[in-house]
Amino acid sequence: MQSTFRLTRVALGALLACTGTALAQSPHILAGISAGKVAVISDGDYVARTYADSVLAPSEAGHKDLLTILSIENGRVVQSRLSVSNSVTAAPEVLELAPDGRTAFVTERLGERPQGGRTVKDLPPGNRLFAIDLSEAANPKLAAIAEVGVNPEALAVSPDGRRVAVVSNTASQSLLQIVVFKDGKFGKVASFDLAEHGIQGQTSGSRGGLTATNVQWHPSGRFVAVNINTQNRIAFFELSVDQGAANIKPWGQPVETGRDPFVGRFTPDGRYYLTSNWGRDFKATTLDGRIPDAASTISLIKLASPDSEDPRHQHLLNVDTDISAEGIAISPDGRLVATINMRGTAFPEDSPRHTKDAGISLLTLDPEAGKLEKVGDYPFEGVLPEGGTFDLTGDHLLATVFEGHPGAGSDRGAGVEVFRVIKGARPSLQRVGRLTLPHGAHHVDVAP
Repeated sequence: MQSTFRLTRVALGALLACTGTALAQSPHILAGISAGKVAVISDGDYVARTYADSVLAPSEAGHKDLLTILSIENGRVVQSRLSVSNSVTAAPEVLELAPDGRTAFVTERLGERPQGGRTVKDLPPGNRLFAIDLSEAANPKLAAIAEVGVNPEALAVSPDGRRVAVVSNTASQSLLQIVVFKDGKFGKVASFDLAEHGIQGQTSGSRGGLTATNVQWHPSGRFVAVNINTQNRIAFFELSVDQGAANIKPWGQPVETGRDPFVGRFTPDGRYYLTSNWGRDFKATTLDGRIPDAASTISLIKLASPDSEDPRHQHLLNVDTDISAEGIAISPDGRLVATINMRGTAFPEDSPRHTKDAGISLLTLDPEAGKLEKVGDYPFEGVLPEGGTFDLTGDHLLATVFEGHPGAGSDRGAGVEVFRVIKGARPSLQRVGRLTLPHGAHHVDVAP
């Protein structure tokens, strides 16, 4: 499937309707961040309680789907926003910056809310991949839109910035798609049905119960990992390009993980792949039944040599993190791992499982010994934190907060929670503060 939309003045005008820029002194909590750009994606349709009652945010609240860009230079920040369709119902990885920071990529699992839409059922399936030009920090612009399979769950940008991988789950197929990006425009979309490449459904229901929730590029750019969370395993593929046509083949056998490996990351040296295993019960029909009350886990997978003729990846171990861990981040040196934990903030306030604090779990990774160890949990107030990232030097950790609890002040509402990383024999985190942003923040990324 291949399709690229022409950007008409009407479509572009609708997308830019919420654009605004402001130049101000950099907030003190960003002063030490090692990044030229910080990007945050926010969903305006959902509120936390939507997961329990399926009712969307009231239109009078004024929430919107937004991409916020903070460009930091010489102690000052330029903050700009652009209306871009997206959905918190996907994995956090619906946003990523190009390696050079000049383009942001966003995909939408669910489409834009129709006039008068009030419930989740009113939201159409999404099928678009957006490229936003960030070359002018104060004036982000929509550069291109590509059509991908419906219900895209996650995206990843190749290390050279020339391709975007997207996973989608249609009614009948789980798809891995490789989209060419060149000169600010999308090109060919190569689409691969995972069932035709050895990853098949095993139960009844849509796609035989197969769901792909995450995709990541190996640092070499030769391989991708796809998380199959409903089968508790990761599939690895090798990408080849012949005369402009992309193709994939399995890179070793799929590797079993802990329960519900929702997201994952390669280490910067390409030797390991780690998954954050949320642990949900997909047979449950209620929020209380689906969300686990035990700690989530991380799985550590040692990867075969890229040049091996008979690649065999190895699942080394699982380590407990905290309840309802969703996002995962790995430091630039590959020695620190963090999970962003929702804990009981996903439950309404009248639920006995509701908690006011979410948290971060910090772990150390010894790549020589293949050892992963949890060193601490760091609670903070806020609802549904999901995505997170270290800054470019690994001196800070940023985590999104979807919304605040009723009555919370601006320093406890939606935005980005910032921690300083205290390095040493036993690393720790020290809270810096919260960057206040519009409702619905669910992923963050940084670039030079």
